[in-house]
Amino acid sequence: MQTLSDHEAHADKDRVFELAAELFGILATPTRLRILNALCDKEKSVSELLAEIDTTQPNLSQHLNLLYRAGVLAKRKEGTQVYYRVQSEQAVALCRTVCTQIAIELDDAGDVPLARRLAPRRA
Repeated sequence: MQTLSDHEAHADKDRVFELAAELFGILATPTRLRILNALCDKEKSVSELLAEIDTTQPNLSQHLNLLYRAGVLAKRKEGTQVYYRVQSEQAVALCRTVCTQIAIELDDAGDVPLARRLAPRRA
């Protein structure tokens, strides 16, 4: 029979997995990863981001708003311009680690053993 503390530990683990899945879902589009990459070094206005990321203004705004609401980005308004910056350095570090590993695998496909690969295997 499970004790209350066993049940609480199981619920805590479930919550960890739920929150991790939520974060991965927030980061799960190439456009959002491009946004984080563009904002790694400094804050930028929406117009600066539009010049770097090949998308429409409404689409970019939708992605920025989602990242902002999730706490990944912060924003400030100056006149008519809205500037975004990274709020969660941990989320950026996670993306950087994953993207760097995948880039290594793409560059040196034969040198990375299958057991050490992160990129999805394509048939």
